[in-house]
Amino acid sequence: MERKKVLAVVHTVTYAKRLLDVLSLLEADFRLQVVFTTPPHVFGDEVPRFLQQLGSPVLPWAEATRMTFDLAVAAGPRGVEQVQAPLITMPHGANYLKRLPGMSDPGVAGLRRRDLMPGGKPPAAVVVPHHADLRELGRHCPEALELAHVVGDPAHDRITASLPRRTAYRRALGLADGERLVLAVSTWGPNSFFGRFEMLLPRMVGELPSGRFRTAILVHPNVWSGHGPWQVRTWLAWCGRLGVSVVPPEADWRSVLIAADYIVGDHGSVTLYGTLTGVPILLTGSPEPEINPGSPAATLAVTAPALSPAHPLPEQLDYAAAEYRPEEYAAIAGRITSEPGRFHRNMRRLMYRLMGLGQPAHEPRVIPLPEPPTLRTWSSDRGEASA
Repeated sequence: MERKKVLAVVHTVTYAKRLLDVLSLLEADFRLQVVFTTPPHVFGDEVPRFLQQLGSPVLPWAEATRMTFDLAVAAGPRGVEQVQAPLITMPHGANYLKRLPGMSDPGVAGLRRRDLMPGGKPPAAVVVPHHADLRELGRHCPEALELAHVVGDPAHDRITASLPRRTAYRRALGLADGERLVLAVSTWGPNSFFGRFEMLLPRMVGELPSGRFRTAILVHPNVWSGHGPWQVRTWLAWCGRLGVSVVPPEADWRSVLIAADYIVGDHGSVTLYGTLTGVPILLTGSPEPEINPGSPAATLAVTAPALSPAHPLPEQLDYAAAEYRPEEYAAIAGRITSEPGRFHRNMRRLMYRLMGLGQPAHEPRVIPLPEPPTLRTWSSDRGEASA
C-alpha cells in the first residue's frame, strides 16, 4: 500500500512539543507515514536528542528539501519555503504575544510578512487560534488572510481537559497536603524573568519557608539551547542543592503548571496559559515594547500584580490570592482561543483535506496529560536538574 508522506519541520524543542499535539491527530492511520526534519536554527541544538528519545525517523534537512511530501507542518518560518509540500504554518505559543523592537524587521512575532510568507512563498494554510487574530493578520499581512484558518490552540485544550486531574498531578509530584507549589516561569531574552534570576531566585528560596512551600523553576527551552544545558544547570546548581526543582526542557510543563498554587512569571506564553488554572499570578516584569498591545498578554500585564522588591514574598503571594478575581482572568484566558475544545477537530479536518483523504470515522479525543515525575527527579544535592 502506498502511503501519504507527512513532514514535520522541527526547528526547536518548543516547536517540537507544539507539533507533537498536531501529529497525534494522525495516529493509527496506516495510510500515512510521518517523518521529521530539522532545519538549521540558532536554538536547535537540542532537537536531535529530543527526537531520538521519541524514536522518530529524522531526515537530514538537505535530503528533506529535495523530496516531495503530501503535507508538511511547521510551527516556525525559517527555511520552510524550501519544502515541497502543501504547508500548514502555526504559532508555537499562546496567541501572538511578542513584539520585536529594534530589529531590522520589527513587528509582532508570527505576524510579520517574513513569518507568514517566508521567502515570499505562501503556504497552503495559516493556522490561527482566535477570530480576533484575523484583524491582526489583515493589518500586518493582508495577503495571508485568504489562507487563514481559525482552528484553536492545542495547549489550551490539553490543559483544560487535564484540569480535573490536578490532585493526581500534585500527588505524582510528591506535594504533601497543605504544601503550596510556587512555579517560577520564564520566557527567553534579556527582559525575561531568567535575565533577573540571580536577583529574584534567592528571594524565592530564602523567603518561602520549607514545609509550607515548594518551588519549581520552568525556563524556556531557548534558554537551555542558547546557553547550553551544562551552563544552565551550573547557574542553577545551588537551587538543586536547596531542594528547588528545575524542570528540564524536554519535560511536559503543562501538568506542573496545573499543579501549581502560585505562578510567578513574565510576559511569555506559559504565564498566559496560567490564566486557565485559576491560581494567582505575580508578574516579574512587563516590558511594554516587547508586548503586542492587541494580545491578551497586554491585558494580563495590567491585571496581575507586579512583584515588588520591597515586601516579603509570602505577603505578596497572599495579596495576589486575596486580589484574585476569577472573572478577570477568565476573560484573559478566553482571548487565547475562540475555538475552545475544538482544536483537534478543526486541525484534523484541515490536514486531511489538504492531503486529499477522508478523515478517520471517529471523533478526535483530547487526552488528559500524563502524570509528571516527582519533583525530586528534578532536584538533587548535586544540583543536577535531570538525569
